[in-house]
Amino acid sequence: MNRGQSDFARVYAEHVWRVYGFLAYRVRDRELAEDLTQITFERALRAWSRFDPRRASESTWLLTIARNLLVDHHRRDRSSRHQPVDEQLLPTVEGPEERFSASPELIEALAQLSEREREVLALRFGGDLTGPEIAAMLDLSLANVQQILSRSLRKLRALLETTSLGSQTVGART
Repeated sequence: MNRGQSDFARVYAEHVWRVYGFLAYRVRDRELAEDLTQITFERALRAWSRFDPRRASESTWLLTIARNLLVDHHRRDRSSRHQPVDEQLLPTVEGPEERFSASPELIEALAQLSEREREVLALRFGGDLTGPEIAAMLDLSLANVQQILSRSLRKLRALLETTSLGSQTVGART
């Protein structure tokens, strides 16, 4: 193995769960997220000789590839945008250190956010990028990213509290 291949193997080992987390957060389908993660790393391997650490960190570079791949995927499969999420079949995503699953309430609340809000949340919490990394990736100011994150989290909290209060009211009546 030459140095470039061993470096890429290290990059894969360090970042595969971050890329997978971002994609799983965005597509909410375990198998599709796995496929897109594989394709992301295939594209990254082909472009590895052109990676410049002065321009972006490894994780930002990989998540940019994953984000572009996701855009391409949605363009090819526009019909998936119009299909409702089957709340009975919500995926569970496993990482090496933790398990998390999306509740039907969270899926519903996320669907009420704008595409930009969902993307910034996915990069922050699914891809584990910092605010400055997100800002660089999306060509936004750090203040704008922080504002989007803050507003999105407040909206989610309000939507989830409304859902929770509604279910408590229904339960109290029965």
